[in-house]
Amino acid sequence: MCFTLHPWQFLLIVLAGWMNRDQQAAIEDLRAENRVLQELLGKKRVLLSDDQRRRLAVPGKVLGL
Repeated sequence: MCFTLHPWQFLLIVLAGWMNRDQQAAIEDLRAENRVLQELLGKKRVLLSDDQRRRLAVPGKVLGL
C-alpha cells in the first residue's frame, strides 16, 4: 500500500498544526489568568449579577458544562 502526500494535504496538515498550537497558547494564557484570579480571591464566594451568570452560562452550555 503506497500513500502519496499531495501538496494540498501537506498544507492542510501544517495549517491544522499551526491552529492547534495557537489555540493551545490561548488556553494556557487563560489558565494562567484564572490561577492568578483564584489566588487573589482565595476562598471568597464570587457574587455574580444575573447578566454575568447569563454570559457565563451560554458558552458553558455549548461546551456541555
